[in-house]
Amino acid sequence: MKRTILLFLGIVMLGLNPVNAQKNHLPKTGNDRFSIKIQPFMGGYLDPSGNIVDIDPNAPTGLNIGVEFPSSRQRPWQQYLNDPTVGLGMTYMNLGNDVMGEGIALYPYIMLPAVRLKHFQMHIKLASGLIAVNGHYKATINEPIPNRTFGSWLNAYLSGGLNLDFPITRNFTINTELGFSHISNGRMAEPNKGANILYGGVGLIATINPEEGEEKPAVKFPSLPYKWSMNVTAAAGVQNADLADTRKFLVSTFHVGAIYNVTNWYGVGAGVDVFFNDAVSSETSRNLYCPKHQYTNAQKTRVGVSWNNELKFGDVTAMVDWGVYLINPVRHFYEVDHTAYGCDHRLPLFYKSEGPGGQETCHYIRFGVKYRIWDNLYIQALAKTHRHIAEFIEFGIGYQIPFLRKDNRKGNGMIFHHRRGWWND
Repeated sequence: MKRTILLFLGIVMLGLNPVNAQKNHLPKTGNDRFSIKIQPFMGGYLDPSGNIVDIDPNAPTGLNIGVEFPSSRQRPWQQYLNDPTVGLGMTYMNLGNDVMGEGIALYPYIMLPAVRLKHFQMHIKLASGLIAVNGHYKATINEPIPNRTFGSWLNAYLSGGLNLDFPITRNFTINTELGFSHISNGRMAEPNKGANILYGGVGLIATINPEEGEEKPAVKFPSLPYKWSMNVTAAAGVQNADLADTRKFLVSTFHVGAIYNVTNWYGVGAGVDVFFNDAVSSETSRNLYCPKHQYTNAQKTRVGVSWNNELKFGDVTAMVDWGVYLINPVRHFYEVDHTAYGCDHRLPLFYKSEGPGGQETCHYIRFGVKYRIWDNLYIQALAKTHRHIAEFIEFGIGYQIPFLRKDNRKGNGMIFHHRRGWWND
């Protein structure tokens, strides 16, 4: 077997030699560059849950590895965002002891430039992906104190931070990063207390093919061909209501929102959201809803108005919405005999939350990403939370209706159609 592998590698190398010889006659370009980042880090749990405190783990440590690609300067969003760097990352994380376990995360990320000097650069890093952990609840249930932080082996991984780069040569850069990571499953499985980690690391970036050459000139793109757009989205997901109840309940969302593009990369607007959560039930053991009341489908439905924000990265858009419920039948019922409201009495429209495990807040946050798969059509993934407490994760499909400016309409062309390669028109 070893001889076969060596023979195969020899054939591959012989095959590559003519290719390399041919490439050596081609001019190098700055757009051929990419970098490999290796960065050890150490962190600490930020506002740890009671379960993490009981387990008392050591400080989480790990290793960030990334492959980064500088801007090719050939796309509108790259120009609008001052030529950011994109990358694919992998993180190994030791969460502090055998009960908390270890995790491996895979994620794409973007580095937004803030300061660019000859010997110093500062970037804002945003990352989103998935992490697999081996210290989840079911794997530690026989421990004296099981890990109630993660209810499933697969979780969402969100991270953001500040990167400081100190170039040594064209090939090597010292990199430092101060960041924040969040790990949870969005209540798709209980328990779901989640972990918030503040970390810092120092590493090295090696740039491959850094030779200076004939870079492609930056293309000057026009502004977006529309100022206003309307989004119509339908989404659904599942929720696990409580640790003692393994059933999955349907959740769904219908959203309509209008967005005004303040700049080519940022839009703001307002929307209307309709939510349905079948986990709103007296039959669950979550101890959140009134056990004396049988909830109807109408009482499991909430309607809210939201303030919508969009950050545009080409076909990818990041969204953060904040909303307030205007119709919220769940507030009419309380799980315990509350001193002010009782069990079957109406809470005020704007009420104070009783904290984790209690009555959910009167407002909500939705954040996530959407991706244009064809012209105006997009898919999206979002998480809905009440303050820092997740309610569910949803996946959906939507349609963007752009209102094209008059000077961007082609003859008798459609007013509401936005082609993906619109800048080539």
